[in-house]
Amino acid sequence: MDYSQFLAMKQEIGLLVVFLVVFLYDVFMPRKGVAADGRAYVKGTSLVAVISFAIFTAACFLCPCIYEPASAFGDMYVTTAVAATIKNILNVGVLIVLIQAMRWADSDIQVVRRGEFYQLLLITLFGMYLMMSGRHFLLFIIGLESASLPLAAMVALDKHRHESTEAAIKYILTACFSSAIFMMGLSFVYGLTGSLYFVDIASALSTQASTGLLTIAIGFVMAGIGFKLSLVPFHLWTGDVYQGAPTSVTSYLSVISKGATAFAFVVVMVQVFGQFYTAAWEWMLYALIILTITVGNLFAIRQRNMKRFLAFSSVSQAGYIMLGVIGVNEMALAALIFYVLVYIFSNLAAFGVIQAIENKTGLVDMDSYRGLCRTNPRLSFCMMLAMFSLAGIPPFAGFFSKFFIFTGALNQGSVAMYVLVLIALINTIISLYYYLLVVKAMYISPDECKVPAFKSATSERIGLVITVAGVIFLGLVSCIYDSILALCGVA
Repeated sequence: MDYSQFLAMKQEIGLLVVFLVVFLYDVFMPRKGVAADGRAYVKGTSLVAVISFAIFTAACFLCPCIYEPASAFGDMYVTTAVAATIKNILNVGVLIVLIQAMRWADSDIQVVRRGEFYQLLLITLFGMYLMMSGRHFLLFIIGLESASLPLAAMVALDKHRHESTEAAIKYILTACFSSAIFMMGLSFVYGLTGSLYFVDIASALSTQASTGLLTIAIGFVMAGIGFKLSLVPFHLWTGDVYQGAPTSVTSYLSVISKGATAFAFVVVMVQVFGQFYTAAWEWMLYALIILTITVGNLFAIRQRNMKRFLAFSSVSQAGYIMLGVIGVNEMALAALIFYVLVYIFSNLAAFGVIQAIENKTGLVDMDSYRGLCRTNPRLSFCMMLAMFSLAGIPPFAGFFSKFFIFTGALNQGSVAMYVLVLIALINTIISLYYYLLVVKAMYISPDECKVPAFKSATSERIGLVITVAGVIFLGLVSCIYDSILALCGVA
């Protein structure tokens, strides 16, 4: 075996270096602090994790060799400029999550387990890298499981809350069940083609007509990935897991995990089953998108817990993300990348406010936000911008992300696509209603606010500044989409 092949995995190697730095620091540095339960812990772990990952993120953006196409292990692993860009975008989201999580990770309850939190998070990100670069289903599954199983441990990190344990059990059962369905579909595909390479499967299927077994196989594969994306009807775990998990883990699940899975979905569906789009899986995706956007919106209206509210909001957002998958063209792929980039800043801004208030008061219900502008005007302003962006109100970034995702989908030109986009537009009006419910509670409600005036932690303020700046900047400079489109055209 030629070990020089590992050099093609530049971003993965860099991420492992960050993991080792955090791991070795947390394990071998002398214990300098004592937690509330009397156990000793290492000081500075959170700062080391944030700084080392920030250096890694900056290096990935600035180093030209990262964007060079490369392959390894008999083309099981392939990276391109587009894949590298997608990983860099996810890195930005992870860095924001790490910054926002510092206050929670350094709390008396979590401080002795914060090393495990950072290590598990980095391992899941490594698995997502493999998912997006895998061109063989064996490597794809390794990445999928590496990204899924540690998340169950992250969901259960808050050992003093029974909701966290319940959420972890539901998540791990769902993850196992979805993986079983996914691999059942792969077994059918292997039986039809005799290979697990994406290229070989596509080549073998090109000589075959669409059969019932192939349709079932594609349906199982879509169902398995649909669980990870929280597509309806595979979304039933989302509300309970998002509510029960620590808020830092919930924000990571809702943004980074969803974005990585969406990009992996594009690769699988286009490169493996693309030629059977109209014959086998076009109608499946149309049904999934309509159900996901509509059901996510209707359930979000009923929620009073802010984490469950954003859980069903993320279900609806997954439906919009899927519009970039079915476009099957360069415009749709560029729109998908831009949408995930905007979604990272918008959703993490909302979770940043929720986390700041929860860390201070423990309140997470929407009724507690009534009159928030009178006690915490800055947090109210950040939440308002996040809601406006998620709803797609101009001139914020969310408006342009929805505009580009609709344009990319319509570029396909079919009548069915026009109907689908029309339904999505109608659902945008519904989403506008429930996002504005939060704004109404903060700014219009005459009730006395249950959240007292307080000063957020420095890390929480930094995270909110970054996310709000991203929402405003991407709205004012939405022409960055042109650069992404040019990149997709080259790739």
